[in-house]
Formats: sequence, structure tokens, C-alpha cells
Amino acid sequence: MAPLARLTGLSYRYPASEVPALDSVNLEIEPGLTLLYGASGSGKSTLLRVFNGLIPHFYGGRVAGLAHVGDHDVLRTPVRRLATHTGFVFQDPEVQLLQARVDREVAFGPANLGLPRELVRTRTEAALNRAGAWHLRERAVATLSGGERQRVAIAAALAMEPAILVLDEPASQLDPDAAASLADVCESLARTGTAVVLAEPRLTSRLAGLRLHLQQGRLEEPSPPAPVETTPLETRPGATAWALDGVTAGFGRRRVLESVHLEGRSGEAVALIGPNGGGKTTLLRVLAGLMAPSGGRAWRREGRTAYLPQNPTALLHRPTVLAEVELTLRRTGADEPPDLVLNEMGLLHLTDRYPRDLSGGERQRAAIAAVLAGSPAIALLDEPTRGLDDRTRAALVGTLRRLLDQGSAVVIATHDRELVAAVGARLVDVGDGKAIVARAGARTRA
Repeated sequence: MAPLARLTGLSYRYPASEVPALDSVNLEIEPGLTLLYGASGSGKSTLLRVFNGLIPHFYGGRVAGLAHVGDHDVLRTPVRRLATHTGFVFQDPEVQLLQARVDREVAFGPANLGLPRELVRTRTEAALNRAGAWHLRERAVATLSGGERQRVAIAAALAMEPAILVLDEPASQLDPDAAASLADVCESLARTGTAVVLAEPRLTSRLAGLRLHLQQGRLEEPSPPAPVETTPLETRPGATAWALDGVTAGFGRRRVLESVHLEGRSGEAVALIGPNGGGKTTLLRVLAGLMAPSGGRAWRREGRTAYLPQNPTALLHRPTVLAEVELTLRRTGADEPPDLVLNEMGLLHLTDRYPRDLSGGERQRAAIAAVLAGSPAIALLDEPTRGLDDRTRAALVGTLRRLLDQGSAVVIATHDRELVAAVGARLVDVGDGKAIVARAGARTRA
């Protein structure tokens, strides 16, 4: 059987770069699973964007070598034609959702193929079910959590029934059940002849398939990840730093949180866990003062409250990474040198880069550095390990430990249990409008 896609000696450089993002890549994609791994900035997203023609048609730059998807020469075929062969789920699902309502978003692609209305409806319903998003079909996209948006983006790609399905870190914001469901969908598609190409920063997937390692734009044989050892953190929490007193919040008549009582202390990390759409982001936004509760009261101690949203690009607007960190330090009056957090997050070699030109993982690190510079009194982080490889996740742990030692209160919404353990966080399950606090192995409804 002929491969569904073929790259031959493909090299690529972004317009303003002298360093190749892809370097002499030879790759054949056949029906089944292809799993692509690599550190932040290794070229994973760049390689994936070749399959739908965004590289080079949208980004420009310099290309050498050959790239084919089916019978189409990628370098000479418009993106709109390649889109009928390649379904794509971006690292940031926010950038690809265009419609106001979920069912219309999923139907948008098949409808634009000119398919009969009944077939569009059938494809839409099937895709929503396969992606575990059927219960979201009538929801406004603007009210979805990051994980829910990720499910909708996956459903929209599935509705196109592509020959190649490309997924850029598709489980980065999914809860464990949703991630397991996605794995089942990928395996089912692979068995029925679809080529599924999936990129992740860490070699953690249990999916069986061709495994490839990308390093500095070159494909190499994957090697087992080096263990990242962290000793458990012993914390001595201080005075109360924040509290929610009977907080109720939501969107319109839909209550996401209902009469929640919760508090955290200086020098303590609290981890919000629970299903996608359960209310973790809403709780963080209320605590940050970005969303007013419809009932109850949110209280924070004096001092700066730093907030990292799920989409880090929303924070980045300065011309360089260094300027992002310097802006935070200048506004807060902190005398901390910018190199402290930049070095901790492995960004010293990127200080002069434009943040929005970075890879997804690098943008995440830049946003974290900009938010945590100056040692905030309270740090609220929404899925902070999204896009981070093992090494940079360990760097984040080091930064959070330093903040905790200095007396900061840290609240993290995450599905990353290794991060939770590394910072000694107290668990709070958020879902069904409630927060269930874990203490000494027991849980009591808050």
C-alpha cells in the first residue's frame, strides 16, 4: 500500500530564522498510529503543519526537499485542498473554533464540503459521540473549559473523515477519562485505515504505533526518557492567604460553582483536580478577581495575585521574552533580577525572541516566567504543564518550590498528578458545583 504522506529530505526555516526548524526529514506516513515525541522547540508542531500545508503556505520561510500528501505536492497545493485530506487539531484549540455553538462548529467543515444536510447531521452526531462531546452539543463555545474546547476541536476534525488525522498534544487539557476515550478513538481509526499522527512532549503514551523522536528538527530513534527525580516537599503552611466563603458562580443560569467554602494558606500549594468543565477554571477566575461570584465572597490577602490562564498567548504582547518579565517586575516594583526566573524556566537563550513566534511549550514557559516574576503573594496557575517536557516540568517544580519557601500561596488546576506530588499539593476535587477537599486520605464535602 502506498503511504498516505511522504516527506523526502525536507528542510524548513521560518522567515526570520537562520536555524532550521526541520532538517533533512525523511518520513512515510501509512495507515495506523505514528507517535511523535520531542522537547519544547524541537520542531513537532512545525512538522505537523506540513501535512495540512500551513508550512509553508501560511508561515512562509524557506523550504528544501519534497512533501506529498496523497497525490498532492504540498508545496504546490492550496491549503483548502489539503484540508479535505488532513484533519488537524492544533495545540491551542482556541485558535480553530469559529462558530458560536458547539454543534455548528462540528458541522462547519462537512457543510463547507457541500455534503447533503442529512449527511452533515449524521457526521456531526457521530463525531460528537466519538469525541465524548455529545453533552456539549448545544453549549456556547465561549462557556467551555479548555478541556471541553479540546474535545470539540477533535470532534470537528473527526467530522471531516480525513485520510490523515493530525493531533498536536491532543490530551494536554483532558481529564483522565477523556484522555482514555481519545486513545480508544485513535486506535479505532488506525484499525480502519486512517493515519493518525499524534505529537506529545513526553514519551508517556501507551498507544501502540510507530514511535519517532524529533530533536532540533531531526528525526531520531526514540530512547527511554531519563527519570526526573524529585523528593517530596515538606510544607509548613502559614496564615490564611485566600478564602472562598459560600461562592456561587457560573454563566447565565448555569451554575458551575455552588456555595463553595475553601481556603488556602501562605506557603501551601492547593491542586484543583476533576473532570473537564467541572469548574476548576471558574474557581481560579473568581479567586483572581476576574469573575464576580453571583453569591458569596472571595477574599485574598494583600499583595500581588498572579494568574496564568489556559491559553498563555493571551498574556504575551511585548516584543521579547525579556521584556515580558521586565514589565512584570517594573509594575510590581520588585527588585528581583529578571534572569532568576528566566534561568529557572530555561529561557535565557530565548530572551530576545518574540514570544508569539515560539513553540507552544516555549510560549508556555515564557508566560509562566512573566507571571511568576517578582514572587507574587498568590500564584494561580491553570494547566501550567501544558506543552512542557520532563525537563521543563522539573524546572517549573523548582520555581514553585522557591515561591512556597518564600511564603507564596499556590493554586494549580491540573490533571498532572506528578506535578501535584512534586509540590506537595493538597488535593481539591472540583465538580458538580462542589469542591471536595482531601485531608489525610479522607474527603469531606466543602
